[in-house]
Amino acid sequence: MLNLEELDLHLKVDRYKGFIDGNDLKENIINNMPRLIQFTFNIRLTNRRPNQTNLPSNEDIKHTFKDFKDNQIISCADFFEENQFSYCHIYSYSYRMKYYDNITNNFPGGLFKYVDNVSLFDERPFEYEFFLQIAQSFPFMKKLTINNNKPQKNKLYKQSKKDNQDLPIIKYLHLTNLYFDQAHDDYIEQFLIDTETYLPYKFYLFVDYEALKRVTENFSRHATRINCAKVHYLCIPNGPEITEHMKDYFPQINIG
Repeated sequence: MLNLEELDLHLKVDRYKGFIDGNDLKENIINNMPRLIQFTFNIRLTNRRPNQTNLPSNEDIKHTFKDFKDNQIISCADFFEENQFSYCHIYSYSYRMKYYDNITNNFPGGLFKYVDNVSLFDERPFEYEFFLQIAQSFPFMKKLTINNNKPQKNKLYKQSKKDNQDLPIIKYLHLTNLYFDQAHDDYIEQFLIDTETYLPYKFYLFVDYEALKRVTENFSRHATRINCAKVHYLCIPNGPEITEHMKDYFPQINIG
């Protein structure tokens, strides 16, 4: 290890106190590898018993990396009051992983050409601008999982604009798998309305049956018909058997 010149470090840590920052990496890794030339990393840390008053800011974390001259360091720290845990993601940019997990409203942006698997989580609502940023930052995304049960605050504003003509359609050109995991109806609606979101043909949809029924107005709503017609595989856990009425609304589906 003393002669190591390149190190690509990936850590997923779950613990009950403290964070990992630049000072930890210098003390425990860099100072013990005198020949190290290239050091890249991707660290995801979950703190199960955080003290909110001691949660470091993104600027605090970045400051601990001030001696990392050859790397652009990105940090994103969140505290989730309802679930009483904090989550911190620190990585060197450019990012070469195939996945990017637990993106929140604090997502700093950037371009991630290698990522094809993305998951979103927050206790605050995701608005239109957030989803537009996700589409732009992950142009080759194939799988998207949404976990957020908070309703959108700006939904009424969007509905007040005739046909949403003031907002460009968000395009997910390569998306093949769409999972709504404990997601509010607003997010299902945003993705299934074709004037808000463009989805490619033959994608996999995982969604709660009752939520899908509400959003599509019992599988009769015109605004969601086009994107629903693109669904190739529909998974509705604990849902009823697929009726002929549903098959008419999802003409391409294989049942799951």
